[in-house]
Parts: sequence; structure tokens; C-alpha cells
Amino acid sequence: MNVLSAQSHRTQLILAAVSASLLTSGLFTAYNAYSRRERRRGLDRDILRSIADRNEGSKQHLRPKDDELLDEQMIRIGANGHDEELIREQLARCYAFFGDEGMARIREKSVVVVGCGGVGSWVAVMLVRSGVSKIRLVDFDYVTLSSLNRHATAVLADVGTPKVGCIERTLKQISRCVEVDSRLEVWRKEDGGRLLEGADWVIDAIDNITTKVDLLKYCHEHHIKVFSSMGASAKTDPTRIQISDISYTMYDPLARSVRRRLRLQGVSSGIPVVYSTEVPGDMKLLPLPEEEFQKGAVKELGVFDDFRVRILPVLGSLPSLFGLHIATYILCEMAGKPILNPLPIKNRKKLYERLLRDLLHRESKFIGEPINKLPIDEDDVALIFEDLHLGRSVVPPHAVPAHPTLLRWDPTKPLTLENCVVFESTEAEKHVRECLTPRTEEAHPRKTPRAVWGDEVQAVVERHVGDVAKYRTWVGL
Repeated sequence: MNVLSAQSHRTQLILAAVSASLLTSGLFTAYNAYSRRERRRGLDRDILRSIADRNEGSKQHLRPKDDELLDEQMIRIGANGHDEELIREQLARCYAFFGDEGMARIREKSVVVVGCGGVGSWVAVMLVRSGVSKIRLVDFDYVTLSSLNRHATAVLADVGTPKVGCIERTLKQISRCVEVDSRLEVWRKEDGGRLLEGADWVIDAIDNITTKVDLLKYCHEHHIKVFSSMGASAKTDPTRIQISDISYTMYDPLARSVRRRLRLQGVSSGIPVVYSTEVPGDMKLLPLPEEEFQKGAVKELGVFDDFRVRILPVLGSLPSLFGLHIATYILCEMAGKPILNPLPIKNRKKLYERLLRDLLHRESKFIGEPINKLPIDEDDVALIFEDLHLGRSVVPPHAVPAHPTLLRWDPTKPLTLENCVVFESTEAEKHVRECLTPRTEEAHPRKTPRAVWGDEVQAVVERHVGDVAKYRTWVGL
């Protein structure tokens, strides 16, 4: 009987202990959940109050004093300090993607964005949304009405205010812990180090080519990591946007000029860029009113020397895509998960090499003597094959050739972009036999390409001549 009583008493003690533990655990969990809900509610109230205050101020003043309003907002939003739990919750998807170690790297990095327009503003916003906590914004320009079609943060109330100011306001509304250093300045190589001090990465989103080249050369010489944006103006095709080394760029006139100037200064590669392989159609510089020309030299209308006065049309979504490409590349690199092998151009380098090599061989046979170099290169081969012929034969029904071949079209004219076409290999053999009889075999009279292939094919070739003329105008050839 005593044994049974002892066992019963022990069982009661165990049950009491378990019950107490469960009760304590439940209370602790409930308290944590309650505290978390209260912090969230407090944050929601602060943000709503901040928005309401800003809306009220906007009604009273067309252009409120942004600095004072921003300070008041940050006092309210940051009253409880930086809550690491809430920060990690805000960045939960990024932590899931990069992991704790990768996010720790991102959050400790410092980035300088030089040029805060349609590209730079999107870079800044996405970097801060992804955890970057130190960012410096450098731009001398102000928001205009025409900026609103592409700028990431500017609104009507920001017209006439510095671009760096409206970006700073938005970044601090996105993140409690971000440190934003806004500089209403032009980056100059004479004192370039001052604005780049402490940078782990520099983003070049400058429009002006001279300043762009100076910045890239400075970063390259001082071993500062830099990523450069090429031209997003006058482009419409998002599938043509590429990330590559500056040395691999093609078709982009800004990239072409930057590449050549850097090469003259001893920098041939080692700078990642985003650019587009699209060759625009009829896009031209927007005209200036005639009265502006009557005032004198148009270049004197610029805010600074060497900065463009006339502008190209811009589809607002393209600069944003350029900025998102840059932000993605930089974030992956900072997290220790770099994009090791960006798709180079159209990934057809070996095909272009073969087409060029085969064309060299056929031209040697046509001329009747060995030649070492053609007047066109691999970039030109890519233009002819991809952009003019869309990877298809010039002969109807314009099938995708299994064994594509490039050939001179008219034997009476020199080999140029305008006088080179794509054939299937069997069509190529017919063209050589009928139209490109070697000069050593003049006993076999040549036929004209029109006589062999007809008016329809001749019309296609002539249309391509016009396309090449537009391309030469675009790239400055």
C-alpha cells in the first residue's frame, strides 16, 4: 500500500512539473507574440502618421521643406532604435536567398552611386531594399517634369528639387538603418577620391562620356570595384540587354566611344557593364527650337561643359531594367555568390568565328590570291547574321539554315556590310557557281544575282542596305 502511495505521489509531482513547464512555456510564447504584435502596430502607426503628415504638408505647400519634414519623419520612425528582429523580417526573402553569411556581407558594404537619374535611382532603391546600409548619392542635377517617366522615386512635388534629395527621402522610408550621404555635386577627377572614399562598389550611371571615362579610369587605377551603365536611350527591346566586360560590348555607340577612349588610356578590360545590343530604328536627337540656335553656340546652353544639351527619346522602363541588372549583379557579388559567367553577347562567338573564317576562304578564291584580313570583323558578322537576316537565309521562304554561310552578294561591288548576305550551304554553292566565278575562270560568264535569285531577293538585299545606313548613323561610322 505504501509503495502504491509513493508511486502515486511521484506521478502527481511529475504531472505538476510538466503542467508548470507547459504553462510557463505558453506564457512566454504568448508574451513574445504580444510584444511582436505591439512593435508591428507601433511601426504601422508611425508610418501612417508620417504619411498623413506629409500629405497635409503637401496640401499647404507645393514644395515642402523636404529636409525638415524628413528629419521629423525619421525621429518618429526611429524612436525605438534599430530592431534587429524587424530588420531580419523585412529582409526575410533576401536572407532565404543569400543566407546569413551572405546578408552579413551585403549589410556591411558601402556603395557610391554616381548619377542619380533613370538608372542610378533604381540601383539605389533596389540595393537598399536588399539590405545595403551605407550608400552615397552623387549628382548635381534637379528633378524636372520630364524626369518622372523614368526616375524611381521622383514625384510631382519633387520637381525643382535635387535628385539626390528625393532618393534619400525614399531610401529612409524603406529602411530604418540605412545611412544615406547625399552630395549635390559633379564628380571630377581632380578630387575624385573624396566622393569615393570608403566605397566597396561604385556605380557609374553618368550620361556625359568625358566624366564617365574619367570615373572608370580612376576606379580602375585605384583598384575600386566599379560597374558602368551604357546607353538606355532610344532602346525598346528588353531581351537585348546584356551584362558583359566592356571589351565585349557591341552595337552600343556610348559603349563604343567609352571602350575606345579607355583603350587609349591603357584600360582595355576588367570593367563590367550593362548595355543593349539593340540597333535602334529611326530614333534621333530631340530637336531644339530654332530660336535657341539663333542665340549662338548651342553647346553654351549646357549646365556644364561637355554635358549634352539635346537629348534622345527614352522609354522609361528601359533605364529601370538597366538599374535592376546592375543591382542584381552587385548584390550577388557582395554576397559571395557572383554571376561568374554572364551570357556573352548572343552566345554565338564560335559561329561568328566560323562564318568569318569561311568567308575569308571564299573571298580568297574569288579574288584569286590569298588575303589575310577582311574589311569586316566578328561584330559585323553578328550584325549581318543576327540583326539584318534574323538568323535566316536571304532566299525565300527564309528558313533557318542548318549550315549558314556568308557570301558577297554583288561581284561587281566590294565586300561590305551592305554587300554580304546569308545563305544555306547548298544555296551558297549555287551562288558561287552562278555569280562568283573566280577571276581565273572568266570563260564561265557570271550571272547577276537578280537573274539568279529574282526580284524578291534583290528587294530584301536593298532593304538591308537601308538598315545598314541607319546602323552606321547610330554608331557614328
